[in-house]
Amino acid sequence: MTDRDTLIDAVTREVIAALGADDDCTGDDCAVHSSEKVRAIVANGASRVTFSGRASEVPADLHRYIDHTLLKPEATQAQIDQICDEAVEFQFASVMINPSWVKHAAQRLKGSGVAVGTVVGFPLGAHTPEVKAMETRQALRDGATEIDMVINIGALKSGQYDLVRADIARVTDAVRETGAITKVILETALLTDEEKVIASRLAKEAKADFVKTSTGFSTAGATVFDVALMREAVGPDMGVKAAGGIRTQADIEDMIAAGATRIGASAGVSIMKGRTSGETY
Repeated sequence: MTDRDTLIDAVTREVIAALGADDDCTGDDCAVHSSEKVRAIVANGASRVTFSGRASEVPADLHRYIDHTLLKPEATQAQIDQICDEAVEFQFASVMINPSWVKHAAQRLKGSGVAVGTVVGFPLGAHTPEVKAMETRQALRDGATEIDMVINIGALKSGQYDLVRADIARVTDAVRETGAITKVILETALLTDEEKVIASRLAKEAKADFVKTSTGFSTAGATVFDVALMREAVGPDMGVKAAGGIRTQADIEDMIAAGATRIGASAGVSIMKGRTSGETY
């Protein structure tokens, strides 16, 4: 085991010990305390795992959990208008779009009750904290009320936890000036289980409102296991957003049962109409 591995293991054990002091997750299938067993259970087809959050019942109003998402670089104004109109029709929680469309979407959705969300440091997370903060403030000025930022993945994997926490805090500080919401994208497909726990806790320490699984542009999207693991790491009160590869109502129900309180999906309309969609982000 390298020095880096030892450090990650030590920090993760400390986080798990702290979580264990105030939750009831003690069984063999608990996502944090026996992650390898849970991973095996999920791999064998399970769609539910034990967690200590508050989302054990799947809500009937699934539409209020969905961020209707279009982040493709080739998205046109007509397509942005379409997802805005669909979000109003189905009363989704928000639209999630690239920053250049925020002002337009905010004008179109004014008074609709649908939030305007956008992304920061997207999709790699490798921007400097100063650039992320500037990008955040511009998006807020343009009318965004929800900011989904990508962490500095390389810094996390290098064990530079203070840098990661500070990077997130630069965005959350800017967001709190307007009362908006911050979601922190971990890009779980690129992280070990220990790194997912550490990143989730760092986001909580930086006063983010949500942790989020994925950008939808990496090697994989959300999994039930990762949602449960993140829920265990942040406790019952912080939001958890599952995003990437969510195509059906069953997918949404599985994620909510594992602890998700928000869903990012480009297939929201198909899901609400009961169709299986091949769409992702």
